[in-house]
Amino acid sequence: MKFSLILATKGRVAEVDRCVRSLAAQSHGVLELIVVDQNEDDRLKTILSPVSFPFPIMHLRSEPGLSRARNVGLASATGDIISFPDDDCWYPSGLLARVASEFQRHPSLDGLTGRSEDGCGHPSGGSFSRCKGRVDTKNVWKQGISYTIFLRSSVCAAVGSFDEELGVGASTRFGSGEETDYLIRTIKLGFEIQYLPDLVVFHPNPILYNRNHCIKAFRYGVGMGRVLSKHRYATSFDLYAILRPLGGAVLSLFTLQVPKAAYHLAIARGRLCGLLSERSMYDTRLCAFRAGVRRR
Repeated sequence: MKFSLILATKGRVAEVDRCVRSLAAQSHGVLELIVVDQNEDDRLKTILSPVSFPFPIMHLRSEPGLSRARNVGLASATGDIISFPDDDCWYPSGLLARVASEFQRHPSLDGLTGRSEDGCGHPSGGSFSRCKGRVDTKNVWKQGISYTIFLRSSVCAAVGSFDEELGVGASTRFGSGEETDYLIRTIKLGFEIQYLPDLVVFHPNPILYNRNHCIKAFRYGVGMGRVLSKHRYATSFDLYAILRPLGGAVLSLFTLQVPKAAYHLAIARGRLCGLLSERSMYDTRLCAFRAGVRRR
């Protein structure tokens, strides 16, 4: 069983080196690494030397945008199982062997998702469910993040490309949600995706509650709101998605954690913005919230 690992990257070197070396340490060595490089220079040339690793590395280039990079990678993938590691994640020993075993033992299985930890046993990248089971459109938000997704290549062929209006680096402000959108489309086509909470990928979790992280939280919120709108979730679900971070903001204020409250508020504002957006009309002016005020 061959893996195609599509790694989109921009602006990182040491993190990419750590990720690639974690792949080299896997006991399951039948894989290809497809690095889709969005840097304007050759900073990765040395660490991606093909003589340094026991698997082929395809070094491609693409225009900015995480979804665009993954689509470039998908077009070149030849493996049976496709995954999408972040350029700053790394795989624990034995991960690929475990994934291959799950697919081999369950021929009807179309995909797997898992959890994210920071390498020290702490959750990272969000809040994840502790209950294993089939992923559906309601629990997908807590049962999958891009670098823990493993899909059969036949599934990717059926689902098609990532939505290039979603994700980091997109020309819109929908700064996240591309992998959730992809999973929702997969589920709607009837494919079986299983979530295993003990299937863990390592990823840092540097939330500092400063201005930059609030901006990032807002953009991620806009992305989630857009996915909720795109797939026409129930109004009650939309309200919950907004009220939950608002509750976090209120709780943070009660405990005098003002920067943390601002972070949660940015998430809520972003989700509302994404829910109110219309894909065909979205531009940089729409939903440009400043200090909580919406303007066109």
